[in-house]
Amino acid sequence: MTTGTTGAPAEVELTIGGMTCASCATRIEKKLNRMDGVTATVNYATEKAKVRYGDDVSVPELIATVEATGYTAREPEPVRADPTPGPESEGADDELRPLRERLVTAVVLAVPVIAMAMVPALQFEYWQWLSLTLAAPVVTYAAWPFHKAAVTNARHGAATMDTLISVGTSAAFLWSLWALFFGAAGTPGMTHPFELTIARGDGAGNIYLEAAAGVTAFILAGRYFEARSKRRAGAALKALLELGAKDVTVLRDGREELIPVGELRVGDRFLVRPGEKIATDGTVVEGTSAVDASMLTGESVPAEVGVGDVVTGATVNAGGRLLVEATRVGGDTQLARMAKLVEDAQNGKAAAQRLADRVSGVFVPVVIALALATLGFWIGNGAGMTAAFTAAVAVLIIACPCALGLATPTALMVGTGRGAQLGILIKGPEVLESTREVDTVVLDKTGTVTTGRMTLLAVHTADGTEETEVLRLAGALEHASEHPIARAVADGALQKLGALPTPEDFANVPGLGVQGVVDGHAVLVGREKLLAEWAVELPAPLARAEAGAEAAGRTAIAVAWDGEARAVLEVADVVKGTSAEAIGRLRALGLTPMLLTGDNRAVAEAVAAEVCIAPEHVVAEVMPEDKVDVVKRLQAEGRSVAMVGDGVNDAAALAQADLGLSLGTGTDAAIEAGDLTLVRGDLRAAADAIRLARKTLGTIKSNLFWAFAYNVAALPLAAAGLLNPMIAGAAMAFSSVFVVGNSLRLRGFEAAS
Repeated sequence: MTTGTTGAPAEVELTIGGMTCASCATRIEKKLNRMDGVTATVNYATEKAKVRYGDDVSVPELIATVEATGYTAREPEPVRADPTPGPESEGADDELRPLRERLVTAVVLAVPVIAMAMVPALQFEYWQWLSLTLAAPVVTYAAWPFHKAAVTNARHGAATMDTLISVGTSAAFLWSLWALFFGAAGTPGMTHPFELTIARGDGAGNIYLEAAAGVTAFILAGRYFEARSKRRAGAALKALLELGAKDVTVLRDGREELIPVGELRVGDRFLVRPGEKIATDGTVVEGTSAVDASMLTGESVPAEVGVGDVVTGATVNAGGRLLVEATRVGGDTQLARMAKLVEDAQNGKAAAQRLADRVSGVFVPVVIALALATLGFWIGNGAGMTAAFTAAVAVLIIACPCALGLATPTALMVGTGRGAQLGILIKGPEVLESTREVDTVVLDKTGTVTTGRMTLLAVHTADGTEETEVLRLAGALEHASEHPIARAVADGALQKLGALPTPEDFANVPGLGVQGVVDGHAVLVGREKLLAEWAVELPAPLARAEAGAEAAGRTAIAVAWDGEARAVLEVADVVKGTSAEAIGRLRALGLTPMLLTGDNRAVAEAVAAEVCIAPEHVVAEVMPEDKVDVVKRLQAEGRSVAMVGDGVNDAAALAQADLGLSLGTGTDAAIEAGDLTLVRGDLRAAADAIRLARKTLGTIKSNLFWAFAYNVAALPLAAAGLLNPMIAGAAMAFSSVFVVGNSLRLRGFEAAS
């Protein structure tokens, strides 16, 4: 996917393969940016590189540079407007399967190896040889990705956590082989005694197979859960595209023909019946109806459309039959452009680097250098090759990141598990780093702060008219209509009265309202203009009620029967009962709330006032692409932005925001584009989600600190040759137990709501 013209910088997006940690992304980025006229950003989370380049550089040269760095690169499949699965989605399963197979192999074989090493009662006469048999496939087959990455990194003069894992597990395994075949460890009946003394030894009777197998299994588990999380990066696009219609009825040669939407061409005329999705962007050439575009635009009131009006693909025809002429198809539609917005926003996010990877840039080379220095020091001091190698291998083994492998996955699993119990879904570890820095929360209005459904709020009656009579007659007539506003009136009437009469001679007046006969009364329900067509005027009190409703951002509906105006009904999308409390809790977390909506200014300010959001923090009448621009503008001002939304119109903004919170009651596109999903649809859960994410991040940080602390504290003992295998094993076990115990504290997290 390339853009640009001659003389101007072109842009290409490359799909990168083979990255195993955030430092891989950094290395590719550096290599690309060293090329003349190239500016590149590599995102580890989405595995994509966004590259701007001049005329002197070609895309094949960019791909060759990435491949020369030890990774793969290719141009991704373009965004399509049909939901047919592409090769990338099929390949995702293939990439995950070998990792899952390696993880299962490692866990099944490593568990008995660890058990035999740590429980003396299980150490039968030849237990060490069974351990070798079980550990060998783990260290070779299961750990192969680490060894391969370590070799690739070494060729380019780099070291990552993969290097440390590979060197540590290899050292433990190879030393164990030497001890078994050439030392005393292979003697029948050999056991690992519990001697917690600090003493120098030659290590010839010690094996470290449980360390090699255990570390491999732990790290693979972390990588597998991370890979599962990363696979969802493209699901927002898939969810967006699946919103569109799958088939469409076109008129060709005067006949109706059902074809897949992908075969639709510009200029084709197609039918849209009540309740159907509009297949693509177009212009109405016949018919009138109300179109529900709330999922795309955020506008809560369905728009009345007629001949000459423009309609958008994936919106729903809520009223009459329409004949539409297609004006944009495929990748040119608004839906496809929104999918591109989501993709751009996701790829533009700064890569969230794992804390362990950040430290590894220094920690790994230091450990390897320390091991080599230890070896040289003891050889130079005449301690003998066996003692020297024992000390050097001890350095590598104690530095092997067993607790580091548990630090992030255990906290994440406990935190996300507790979150799921509370209706909060956290997508992955990269999400958590955003929560601590967030200072502004942008709230979508329709369906997030409000219910997203039209509701009857008030009935203003003329003198001498009973409210129950208004609801009975107006409700009966509206009950026969499918319009969302009509349904609000009918539902309100049914709630109060329980039953409604059946109308006669019902007729829908497009764009104005409905008319008919109810219990012998000629009834009109709709806009003031409908009454005017029957020479019926609103009396002054009802006209004032209508003006007041519209000033408050509500929809006013006039009711008349037998030639006289009787009432004005107020209908609106009401604020959820918990929204004001939720916004107060977000403020208590140090966040500044803002309201963002596609609705008109009056409606937006009325809702904002109800939930205590200042008028200057209200942005109204925005299209989906404008929502993204609002988030970008706030970020350009130096703010860290959280976005809460539920509709397709929010998907791109959710992806662009530093932290996206989507309501589980919303669309799949919004849910997939967000970082956190609030299953309950209750805005109070947003504050709970941020608190939980911050606490989980804090737990991960403390886990990483203590995991490194144990290693750093033990390294001097190992270098001095004073660390026997029991102390090394106990330190490793204790650090792992500490990390798991610290993570389990997250199970006590309680929601404030």
